[in-house]
Amino acid sequence: MTSLSVQMPARILIADDSSSVRSLLKKVLESHSRLWKVCAEASNGAEAVQMAMDSKPDLAIIDLQMPVLDGLSASARIAKSLPRTPILINTIYKSEYVDLEARNAGVREVISKADPGRLLRAVESLLGRAPNPRRTL
Repeated sequence: MTSLSVQMPARILIADDSSSVRSLLKKVLESHSRLWKVCAEASNGAEAVQMAMDSKPDLAIIDLQMPVLDGLSASARIAKSLPRTPILINTIYKSEYVDLEARNAGVREVISKADPGRLLRAVESLLGRAPNPRRTL
C-alpha cells in the first residue's frame, strides 16, 4: 500500500489597518502560489496578536503603523509567544532605524510596500515553495 501525502498550504496572517491593502495582499499571495493560504486578517495590532495566537500561522505579515497596537509591539508579542513563526513588516516607512527596531522585536525582515516583488521573494524565502513539513498529512 502506498502512502499518500497531501501538502497543506502554508498559512499566512495579514495585519493592516487598510482593508484594501489586506485584500490586495491576499489576492497577490494566494494567486502567486497554491501552497500559500491567508488564514487570518487583522485590522489592528491587538487583533493581529489575538489572531496569531488563535490560528498559529506559518508566517505573519504586519503593517508598521496600525491603531490600538503598532506593528512593532504586535510583532514583539507574537515573536515571544510563537518564536518559530517568521514575521515580516510591510511598510511605507522603511529605514535603517525601522529595520533595527524590527529586528529587536523579533521580525525577520522589513519590506517596503513600494516593492511587492520583494515581498513575494521574502515570503518564498521564509516559507519556501513547499509548506512547512509539519503540515504534511
